[in-house]
Amino acid sequence: MHIIIMGPPGAGKGTQAEKMVNDFGLVHISTGDMFREAVKKGTEMGKKAKEFMDKGELVPDDVVVGIVKERLSQPDCKEGILLDGFPRTIDQAEALEEVLKDLNMKIDAVINVEVAEEELLNRLTGRRVCENCGTTYHVKYNLPKVRNICDHCGGELYQRSDDTVETVKERLQVYRDQTKPIIDYYRKKGIYHEIDGWRAIDEVYADVMKRLNNIKAEKGE
Repeated sequence: MHIIIMGPPGAGKGTQAEKMVNDFGLVHISTGDMFREAVKKGTEMGKKAKEFMDKGELVPDDVVVGIVKERLSQPDCKEGILLDGFPRTIDQAEALEEVLKDLNMKIDAVINVEVAEEELLNRLTGRRVCENCGTTYHVKYNLPKVRNICDHCGGELYQRSDDTVETVKERLQVYRDQTKPIIDYYRKKGIYHEIDGWRAIDEVYADVMKRLNNIKAEKGE
């Protein structure tokens, strides 16, 4: 299966993606990983991307799509992929469709882990991180044994600058503005699946598995 996973910051998308990769034998492909690999290997598109990145400029869509095509052309992607962080715009979604058509592949499902903004604010603004080892805690859901001290290394916990209420609200608004057209695009294609991410992790994943197993059954796999 070839799947796109989406979700706002704090929705738990990464946790669900990890489970999907393990259980369904998918190759997890994130935008950041693709860029780093292409630049490291010095591929044609990697070199082009590096030119823009070195100048602090945004990498244009044609280069981004080229990097995606390079990655999806590799043999390990034939059996199944989980795209994470791409596409971000309608233009990218349409370009991805053309790339997949050339590779005789298509997206089977778009999974969107959705959580109400109030809960996302609670999750993100309550996050605390160890300054030494990076272990993550939460003031409500995952407290350390000693207040503001990491259980593992004794380091002091702090709140990231992008986890304040004002910053989180801004991030969420940007996400909503960017992804709504993508959601509408895939909903019209009949492959969009919205998952209620408010529930416990295992409950959310049970819903994801049910949807994906139904898709597999429809495909006769």
